[in-house]
Amino acid sequence: MSKLETVPKAAPRPAPRQRLLDTASRLFYMEGIRGVGVDRVMAEAEVARGSFYKHFAGKEDLVRAYLETTDQGIRSRFRQAREHIDDPAALLRGMAEGIGDDLCGEGFRGCPFINAAAEYPDTSSAVHQAVLTHRTWFHGVILDAFTELGAADPEWSAAATVALRDGAMVAGYLGNPQSARTTLLRGVETVVAAH
Repeated sequence: MSKLETVPKAAPRPAPRQRLLDTASRLFYMEGIRGVGVDRVMAEAEVARGSFYKHFAGKEDLVRAYLETTDQGIRSRFRQAREHIDDPAALLRGMAEGIGDDLCGEGFRGCPFINAAAEYPDTSSAVHQAVLTHRTWFHGVILDAFTELGAADPEWSAAATVALRDGAMVAGYLGNPQSARTTLLRGVETVVAAH
C-alpha cells in the first residue's frame, strides 16, 4: 500500500449556499440577526458577493432560509421521536426533556424564533412569517398529542404547553438554565397529568 492510499481523504467542502447558511445560522444565533451583516457572513463563509446573490435575494432572504432550516431540523427531530414513541403523554414528556436539554446546552442563547420575531416585529415580513409558520406547526403537533391523549380541552393544553416552552426558552437564557428546565418539565407533567 502506498503512502497516498493511507492518507485519509478530506471531507468535501460544502457548496457555497450551504456554507452561507451554516455561517449565517451560527452568527445570527450567537450575535443576533441585526448585528451581523451580509458582508461578514460572506467573508466567514468564503463566498463571493455574486455567489451570495445567486442563492439569496438579500439579507432578509438569508434570514428566512436560516429560520426555515432551523424549523426543518426541529421537525425532523420530532418525526424521529414520533417513530419511536406511540404514547402521546410520553411524546409530550420527551419533547419537554429535549427542549430542557437544549436549554442547558453549551452556547444556548434562547429560541431562534423568539429572537427573530423580536428583531423583525413586522408581521408581514418574510422573516416574521417564517417564525409564525414554525409556531403554527409546533402548536399543531402539541394539539394533536393532547387530542390523542383525550384531553378535555386540548386547545388550552396545547396553548399552555407552548407558553411553558416559550417561558423556559427565555428563562433558560436570562436566568438559570437548570431551573428553567425543571420548571418546564414539571409544568408539562402537570398539564399532561390533568388529563
